[in-house]
Amino acid sequence: MLQTLGQLLQLTVFLSLFVLALLSYIAVFTQPKAWMTDWWTRITSPKPELQLPPEPNPEPQIASWVAPSLDDVSDPRLRQQMEYGKELIAHTSKYFGPAGVIEKNRSNALNCQNCHLDAGTKFFGNNYSAVASTYPKFRARSGGIESIYKRVNDCIERSLNGKALDSGSAEMQAMVAYINFVGSNVPKGEVPEGSGLKKPTFLNRPADPVRGKLVYADQCQSCHQADGQGLVVKGQGEYTYPPLWGSLSYNDGAGLYRLSNFAGYVKYNMPNGATHDAPLLSDEDSWDVAAYVNSQPRPKMNIAKDWPDASKKPFDHPFGPFADGFSAEQHKYGPFGPIKAKIDAQKAKP
Repeated sequence: MLQTLGQLLQLTVFLSLFVLALLSYIAVFTQPKAWMTDWWTRITSPKPELQLPPEPNPEPQIASWVAPSLDDVSDPRLRQQMEYGKELIAHTSKYFGPAGVIEKNRSNALNCQNCHLDAGTKFFGNNYSAVASTYPKFRARSGGIESIYKRVNDCIERSLNGKALDSGSAEMQAMVAYINFVGSNVPKGEVPEGSGLKKPTFLNRPADPVRGKLVYADQCQSCHQADGQGLVVKGQGEYTYPPLWGSLSYNDGAGLYRLSNFAGYVKYNMPNGATHDAPLLSDEDSWDVAAYVNSQPRPKMNIAKDWPDASKKPFDHPFGPFADGFSAEQHKYGPFGPIKAKIDAQKAKP
């Protein structure tokens, strides 16, 4: 019995091997030659190198504006004129302020660079980068084409609450030469990133001068003093920290009297050490302290001829008449979102 089972097992193994050999013969020797060629090519050809997808082109980087250096001016006479212009912008009150060495009381206690930081070269510090590239230009405030000389005198009459300079004077020529040089690396007609003032987000409520007084006490009065009259440098005719209200500060026709300008100025430049990418105040604090400062007494200016087309007035210009139907109170303190939306809608009408 065991012998018979062994024979059957051997026969089964033999038959299995025979069938396997027969199938192998059929698969290898009876198929088309092309199949064999392709198969042999596939297993013997060198493997292609791994092809990685191409890297995407990097996005173009927007170059941040940087003011040119006076050290690069080769003409000694031109450089001297520009250096004088920079000095006048940095220390205006020393030359034209209450104790001015050129003329007393032609301006207030502020320097041009109190608004145009670092003599007009700070990124988002109300710099001069776009002045040379965009002037002469039409300005809705005056309703006409303005030159750089007109623009400088606007600042003198408003922010410095002073008397305009003769456009041919050495001082005006020096300041304009310097301002033109600061923007000399900007193509005509262009406004670079970092020009002017960066604006904080609108609040959904009016700016609050009462709350702003608390912000001022906490963040501002150590420099500008509790009474807002700044800190004078004895014997030098100018202020370390300028007065923010009162007879020696900017008048109500100045750009900083518009709340969005003041809020943007302090949000991204104040207190000392703040920058456009590292602010120290919140949006609420910036709007509220702006409301507090601009609610304090200051010189008045005759602005009857400003904004001859009332429809062109900014959303935060606080003096009527208005073409948008909002009150003077809302134009001064906000909320500004609804005013801005209506003005934009009116501009969009054919």
